[in-house]
Amino acid sequence: MPVDVAAELRRLNQTPVPDLKARYAEVFGEATRSNNRDYLVKRIIWRLQAREEGDLSARARRGAEELADDADLRTRAPKAEPHANGLPLVASIRVPRMSPAPTPGMVLTREYKGRLIAARVLPKGYEYEGKVYRSLTAIANEVTGGHWNGRLFFRLGRGQKAEPQETTA
Repeated sequence: MPVDVAAELRRLNQTPVPDLKARYAEVFGEATRSNNRDYLVKRIIWRLQAREEGDLSARARRGAEELADDADLRTRAPKAEPHANGLPLVASIRVPRMSPAPTPGMVLTREYKGRLIAARVLPKGYEYEGKVYRSLTAIANEVTGGHWNGRLFFRLGRGQKAEPQETTA
């Protein structure tokens, strides 16, 4: 019997998750551990359409199997093996942070289109060509005529160290 995909989709979108899981088991012949409504609805609709209109061709299925044979596929992450003290090993990941804010009295320099741009860091703001700005971005925008991130313009970006020249004021 033909499946009205639009009507079935409306019905599934109003079905509670436990009933979707039961319908999934009915359609696929195996239970699912997923409680994600969107995933369950999409998979059920896909399976019903595949039954109605035909699954992948034998040629497409062979191509997919060849690709899968070449891939290192995992359905779950490997369990961590315990360390000598019985606790699992955990890998730490270091994420570079933005370099600290420049300190008052520093002069940030940048060469831009043949000009040397120098901004002095004040306790509250920045001085450029005798005018006080609230942010480095405002200076970068003034210099370039476009929108720039001020920290990146003065090369104070992620993981980079500020090496501005200090001056005595």
